[in-house]
Amino acid sequence: MIPKGLDTLTFTVLVNESSFILKTMKTRNGEKYFRIINAATKVFAKKGFFHAKVSDIAREAQVADGTIYLYFDNKDDILISLFEEQMKAVLENMIEQIASEKDAVKKIEKFALTHLKLIELNKNMAEIIQVELRQSGKFMKEYKNEKFLQYLNLISEIIKEGQEQGIFRREVIPDIAKRAFFGALDEMSRFWVLSSHKKYDIETAAKQISGYFLRGLIAAPDAATKKPGL
Repeated sequence: MIPKGLDTLTFTVLVNESSFILKTMKTRNGEKYFRIINAATKVFAKKGFFHAKVSDIAREAQVADGTIYLYFDNKDDILISLFEEQMKAVLENMIEQIASEKDAVKKIEKFALTHLKLIELNKNMAEIIQVELRQSGKFMKEYKNEKFLQYLNLISEIIKEGQEQGIFRREVIPDIAKRAFFGALDEMSRFWVLSSHKKYDIETAAKQISGYFLRGLIAAPDAATKKPGL
């Protein structure tokens, strides 16, 4: 309903301006933003995504409930933002780790070990990514994370590099192989998070998984001199 004294155009401008101000207030930086992100990590890991309340996160972050909404639209938004921040750090770390290797085989091995090592370094975050994130309908159906896609593409880039070097088989399709490799690591990660009894360590799991895929990727000796696609 348009208030008295305002015409339709003026009222529309005011509403749109108000919406713009509210959106710009939801900044994605600052000390409070990261305090809320860290608090959400603890709360989601402890209570689970469905049982956690925004008020629980506010209490853990030591901010007023209303402060949360200056940074996030709702609980799903907090979870997705948390994942984005984590993926940004994971991507940067992985790029740094594999950059130290020149051989494509070593890069695959380093990728597997670095990925699985993250579970030991941050158990709360690992549980959220492996369990809680999959319970968010918004994340599973609507969300497209560019950082995650870049992370997957690191694998396909390694495979292409190995093909160009004549190390990996030319008939391997990098876009299929990257998802198969990541899928194996992801399943191992979920098992590690959910299992109370672990029969082997992260290093062994990483070596086994990378070994399985490398045996399928590495070209036969007589194909080593042939270029991909020939």
